[in-house]
Amino acid sequence: MSSNYAKVLDHLDDQSCLQFLTKMVQHKSYTKSDGEKSLAAWMNDRMRSLGLESQLTPVPGDRVNAVGVLKGTGGGKSLLFNGHLDTNPVSEGWTVDPWEGKVDEAFIYGIGVSNMKAGDAAYYCAVEAIRKAGIKLKGDVVLTYVVGELQGGIGTYALMQQGLRADYFINSEPTDLSAMTMHAGSFNFEIEIIGNTRHLSKREQAVDAIHAACELVPTLNAMKFSGALSPAHESINRVHVGIFHGALGKDLHEWRPAQVSDYARLKGSGRYAPGQTQDSALADMERVLAELKARHPGIKTHISAANQADRISMPAFEVLLDSPIVKALNEAFTLVRGEPQPTGPILPSGFYGTDAAHLYQEGGMQGVVCGPGGRYNTMPDERVDIQDYLDMIRIYISTILTICEVDESAS
Repeated sequence: MSSNYAKVLDHLDDQSCLQFLTKMVQHKSYTKSDGEKSLAAWMNDRMRSLGLESQLTPVPGDRVNAVGVLKGTGGGKSLLFNGHLDTNPVSEGWTVDPWEGKVDEAFIYGIGVSNMKAGDAAYYCAVEAIRKAGIKLKGDVVLTYVVGELQGGIGTYALMQQGLRADYFINSEPTDLSAMTMHAGSFNFEIEIIGNTRHLSKREQAVDAIHAACELVPTLNAMKFSGALSPAHESINRVHVGIFHGALGKDLHEWRPAQVSDYARLKGSGRYAPGQTQDSALADMERVLAELKARHPGIKTHISAANQADRISMPAFEVLLDSPIVKALNEAFTLVRGEPQPTGPILPSGFYGTDAAHLYQEGGMQGVVCGPGGRYNTMPDERVDIQDYLDMIRIYISTILTICEVDESAS
């Protein structure tokens, strides 16, 4: 353990870190709400209180990100941390107050605490401890608190369009402290299946859209896409049909169940790896539909990408295992946990989309996804293991000291 790391730990207050996360949870920052903007302003004020150069930056839709920079003395690499402030709504089934930020002997609870306020708080607390210890860094540390991740990452995309860059990044989405070096790109799709109706008395003459669709769903759900660069890349291919309607006509009339359905509509989502594309994935799905039509003469199909007006696509993300940021994070994990860090296209996290994709694709930066939380994510009584949260802070501290380097002449 380096003397500088030990010095920073002497200024790290676990209870203060838990209290900070509790206060973040208590901000009701539903996506696209006034509470989201309020939390961004609060984070901006807190970063200024640490002496960071901090500002609110615009996001389309009258939204804002909070960006703070701990300026280095020069000569070191810069490291950008990235996390979103917007949360999903509270679901049914909670047994604790989702806005309290309750802390017990094992967990801290709250809506958004895993996805992803624990990660947000962890890198703030890491920088706070470094500041309190009087450590001067050569490289800059950039803290970004973005909105719109739930709309495909429009907040981080805006930062990239505004020119924000660093040498390396860590996205703090929940991975249970694993180092995720690859995740899928995502797209939504809609498939129409058109048959030919008859009354049930003449069912043999019909072309049953529901019958064909029922056969199609498990085939789609079992798909892997062509062109995977390696088995690791193929491991994050996935298709899932989540919505299924079948009835008469495109208006899906349901009042005539004695008729064979002539129309079915499926909606779902796909995941593809770096080296594959949305277009190539859709082309693979077209081939599956061609096989369906060959087995069901008279069936017609149409597939399209189903894009939402207020959402952008999250592309795929990848970083090489020997990248300096991956190696620094791996070493920090071993320092804190005493064992090797799980690293790679970690599942199920590899199926998620994250803002790392925009930092990588639009920003051209090398980075890794690593944050506390995950196993209790997006569920009633969402929570994070306290030890994971506190260990994440320590891992971030060590990584910052390695990447940005300590200026011994100024510390």
